[in-house]
Amino acid sequence: MAKQSIFGRISTLVRANINAMLDSAEDPQKMLDQLKRDYANNISDAESAIAETIGNLRLLERDHAEDVQAATEWGNKALAASKKADQLRGAGNTADADKFDNLAKVALQRQISSENEAKAAEPQLASQNETVEKLKTGLNGMKQKYQELNAKAAELVARQKTAEAQNKVADAVKSIDVMDPTSDLGRFEEKIRREEALAQGKQELAASSLDAQFNQLDDLGELTEVEARLAALKSGDKPAVAAAPAAAAIDAPTAPYTPGQ
Repeated sequence: MAKQSIFGRISTLVRANINAMLDSAEDPQKMLDQLKRDYANNISDAESAIAETIGNLRLLERDHAEDVQAATEWGNKALAASKKADQLRGAGNTADADKFDNLAKVALQRQISSENEAKAAEPQLASQNETVEKLKTGLNGMKQKYQELNAKAAELVARQKTAEAQNKVADAVKSIDVMDPTSDLGRFEEKIRREEALAQGKQELAASSLDAQFNQLDDLGELTEVEARLAALKSGDKPAVAAAPAAAAIDAPTAPYTPGQ
């Protein structure tokens, strides 16, 4: 029963679909390591069971060989006793001849018994040999699957690391995406754009204020000229005027200046 249980487990493990087991893994790295350990332990258990089965088979083969050898030896003893009995009987020694014939019969009985034991063991030997061969085949299949598992595990670990690196790069790129208006960089750019617009508005406002100041300077110059002319009138000097206004001034009567007016 123990041998059949081991053989059944070997057959089950050989037929196991490793890819299906990997698809259901939540953490591939841990799952693969545990799967390899379990598989290695199963191979070790199977090797121990097969070694024990082979050991029992070899014992059975030695017992069978001993039975075959014993049957041959008892046959030879029976033949020797029978010949001795014939010699004694030929010499007229009937009593001793009968003794050797009886010894020959005993040897023949022992021969038959050994032959029966050897014959009875032959089906068991055949069955055990078949079982051992199946166990060896199953063990070889397990070892082949173990190699496939190691290769598949290395491939999956490499793919997992690559996927993790790609995800990190994608997350990093997404975090600095300047086209993303919701990102910190996008908000900072919007703030700068507003400050630039404010600066432009201030510049335009400053320019308009400067024009107004120049206009005030023009008005101030006109007032200064008026004051200068007024002072000239008071002092009796004729102020310099433009041609057209001067002509008009000649035609107009000039009132005499009276101090105190």
